[in-house]
Amino acid sequence: MKIERHWPKSSGWVLDVRRYCAEGGPARGRRPVLLVPGYCMNTTPLGFHPNGPSLIEFLVQRGFEVWTSNLRGQGESRSEGGPRDVGFRVLALEDLATAIAHVRSHTETRAERVDVVGCSLGGTYVFAYLAHHPETHGIGSVVGIGAPLRWRDAHPLLRLAFSSPAVVRRLRVSGTRSVVGLVLPLVAARAPGLLSIYMNTSIVDLSRADELVKTVEDPIPKLNAEISRWFKSGDLMVDGVNVTEALRGIDRPLLCVVANRDGIVPPAAARSALEVIGSEHKTELGVGDDETWFAHADLFISRLAQERVFAPLSDWLLARA
Repeated sequence: MKIERHWPKSSGWVLDVRRYCAEGGPARGRRPVLLVPGYCMNTTPLGFHPNGPSLIEFLVQRGFEVWTSNLRGQGESRSEGGPRDVGFRVLALEDLATAIAHVRSHTETRAERVDVVGCSLGGTYVFAYLAHHPETHGIGSVVGIGAPLRWRDAHPLLRLAFSSPAVVRRLRVSGTRSVVGLVLPLVAARAPGLLSIYMNTSIVDLSRADELVKTVEDPIPKLNAEISRWFKSGDLMVDGVNVTEALRGIDRPLLCVVANRDGIVPPAAARSALEVIGSEHKTELGVGDDETWFAHADLFISRLAQERVFAPLSDWLLARA
């Protein structure tokens, strides 16, 4: 697999963008696929899997040209004087917009549009971008993996954490990755049930926890405050636009991947974009059942992710190439 590093600039930041494809190049007739990470995470779990091919590797094996974009505050993106403490407007309308434009201008495919896979809050960034670019988005199709639009049935712990916009706006946290690296193995070994809001430890190999925690990034205070207001209102407002209402005018095909026991983005929130988007082509991929339940992280790093998420996601993209 070939890997290229790209460094597009976005309002005072240099973004960590990478291109992946097979040694012989991407298959003909396919659009490039851009993967966008979400809240307090980078692209690590998209390129690492403890038991098999990662999402990136799986898609490359299927002949896709795959791109990833760490936005500001993620991965190796770095500031050149621009702020880190930003909200949805900058992340979606500047950083993500820069990444999409860069992929469209640097892809080796002949496609004019890019398929975008938004992971968790990364999917929300994509929805916000579409809301502001109804005619000029340059997107072929959209996949949201555990991606919220409207908040419904949110876990009590999340409601508590984001109960006050003023409090979370003032709260500044650093060293999150180190703390998670210390706590995760202990909790997984002694009280795995405490992790159930985020993962089903019976289907996740945590022997490589040192690699998995590399995904963790420190939270962004301004973004936290905007999430808190979003929790309270139900609908997300970005730069004066109601994203929910704006999606009614978007006709792009949409696949929503929904984990049946996701405590981070509950099923009602993860499928909510399907209820409003103006597309005739919209699909829900439900993952997990009573016997083998799936939570948020399981969609990316569980032993069953290739079979239950990556393969049907890839098939869906191929059907719309």
